[in-house]
Amino acid sequence: MGPVFAQTTIDVPRERVFAFLADLARRPAICDHFIDEYRLERIPPAGEGAAARFRFRRGGLWAETVITEARSPSRIVERGCAGRLGRIPIHTAWELSLGASPSACQVTVSFATEPSHPLDRLRESAGAARWYRRQWARALARLKETLEGGVVVEPVRVAGADRIPQPALSA
Repeated sequence: MGPVFAQTTIDVPRERVFAFLADLARRPAICDHFIDEYRLERIPPAGEGAAARFRFRRGGLWAETVITEARSPSRIVERGCAGRLGRIPIHTAWELSLGASPSACQVTVSFATEPSHPLDRLRESAGAARWYRRQWARALARLKETLEGGVVVEPVRVAGADRIPQPALSA
């Protein structure tokens, strides 16, 4: 499936948006409407090397994502795999650019999969692109609501509780 895109403008500084998105422990706050069973795989959960595992509600596919590039405050790139035996590569990129005002940030997310197995390609041909586009657009709307509303997001903990103190991040 080629990349699907979603975009929104958020009225908060781009550094704050970057800090929120680069922390995988806070990702369920905006994506839990289309993913389940979210688990962090590494400590610390933010920045390059941070990883998480989760299950997409559509088709029940398990997926894993790792932040491979975190160029503050403009770009976050995630790579991973999904599906049976992890045979479907997935790519997610977050682009953060300055908005119309100095305190605004334009956020664009792109998501792509590269199924190589015929059954995986068939499964994705049944409306997957449209479904993923809707889910990422909704995730961006939730991100906007969270950050502009000043909602404090409780991060996901590793194995019940982090032993490493995390800095407080009000959304």
